[in-house]
Amino acid sequence: MTRAMADEVEQKLERVKEQAERVRKLKAAKANNSQIAEEVGKLLELKAQLAEKDVAPSKFVLKTPKGTRDYNPAQMALRLGALDKIIAVFKKHGGETIDTPVFELKEVLTGKYGEDSKLIYDLKDQGGEILALRYDLTVPFARYLAMGKISSIKRYHIAKVYRRDNPSTTRGRYREFYQCDFDIAGQYDPMLPDAECIRIISEALQSLDVGPYLIKLNHRLLLDGIFAACGVPAEKFRATCSSIDKLDKSPWVEVRKEIIEEKGLDESSADKIGTYVSRSGGVELISELRSDTELMKHDSVVKGLEAIELLFKYCEIFQVTDKVKFDLSLARGLDYYTGIIFEAILTGDEVGVGSVAGGGRYDNLVGMFDNKKKTVPCVGLSLGVERIFSVLEAKLVREGLKTRTNEVDVFVAAAQKNLHEERMKLLTILWNAGLRAEHSYKKSAKLLAQLQHCEESGIPLAIIIGEGELARGEVTLREVATRTEVTVPRANLVEAIRERLWKQ
Repeated sequence: MTRAMADEVEQKLERVKEQAERVRKLKAAKANNSQIAEEVGKLLELKAQLAEKDVAPSKFVLKTPKGTRDYNPAQMALRLGALDKIIAVFKKHGGETIDTPVFELKEVLTGKYGEDSKLIYDLKDQGGEILALRYDLTVPFARYLAMGKISSIKRYHIAKVYRRDNPSTTRGRYREFYQCDFDIAGQYDPMLPDAECIRIISEALQSLDVGPYLIKLNHRLLLDGIFAACGVPAEKFRATCSSIDKLDKSPWVEVRKEIIEEKGLDESSADKIGTYVSRSGGVELISELRSDTELMKHDSVVKGLEAIELLFKYCEIFQVTDKVKFDLSLARGLDYYTGIIFEAILTGDEVGVGSVAGGGRYDNLVGMFDNKKKTVPCVGLSLGVERIFSVLEAKLVREGLKTRTNEVDVFVAAAQKNLHEERMKLLTILWNAGLRAEHSYKKSAKLLAQLQHCEESGIPLAIIIGEGELARGEVTLREVATRTEVTVPRANLVEAIRERLWKQ
């Protein structure tokens, strides 16, 4: 350590001592908590700076944090293409977009996710506020509605969320990932917005071309009625629901063990639940359940089946009945759901990503943030785009396809040396016309290398100039894929390019 560095460390040690003494005096004088917190913060910052100077540099493994990933240009091109298709579907159904902070007050998120609350990323105290990274886009949306006193909106939101989960990147399960949400808020007639959410999921998955899929349906009231009929105490409904929600990943034997040993249900109740959650089908299952006299004694079962029946009717009108299945094992463990719940799974994918979309009705969530408990009925869906990307990436690998990573229309090339200024003049003309164009940043790039770049990058057209073309006021326009060339007057160049792009 040099003398200058030693002096700097000594000065910082002195400042740390002074700051510590200031904190001690404040505590002795019984100052208010905000003053003490501010001074303690300054002290910790000084100590951190001292540690940075004092600790010798050490080697570390260069990697992304656990459960995250980088995206290269090809992956980003695939991602943005998928998002464009999803947004087009959302806009077709009248969606308008919003944005919310990436972190929220911790109390906003607390008590909304059931057992999954343990997956929330907590942040350190920042200026007296206890914060956490957002877990999903639904709770921030409900907070947004309550704050703005908004009683109706049809919104979509695409942004990153964070979960301190056990990641499985091969199955599209990350700790930082995008969600694509579409929600309809407002007081409307039963099942009309809910059915449209089912239709939106179907349209999005078809647009993305991810293969065959199935949308499973159930109703929270029906589940509550089944639990009641099976002898589950009301205070254990949500906990039992969280366990049932694992049936898409774990066999009934394991789930049964959990609800007995961890949730405290007796074996007879667990076995009764098992007879119901193993059942699935179409509208015929509604009739079967209505014939269960013991089950129909519960009002929530009656209401749940009526809602499912109406939803099936509307799904038929929307022509998605062949994609829908009534499944009593579907639970969706989040606490805020109050009505219809749904989940889309891929039935032919080879990646094994599981659910790729989900959602449901949550009529009471906004009221949790309103002082007067004013409720705003809501129903919404979320597309699991990271899992969808995993499927699309695997599909490209299987089919040996290459993703184009730029959208350049035309490349301006030179056949001879030192024509870079002439290339720049042509570029200016093309850019002014709104065309996407580029050239080599080398003054005298070889023509073969320029044309090879066009082929490798998928650029459809190339302009070639030389001394002869310049003298005649012409350019050579080349179609890269076919390698055919035509001579075009400079005055007609933009029109000729647009004509060929339109044909492609």
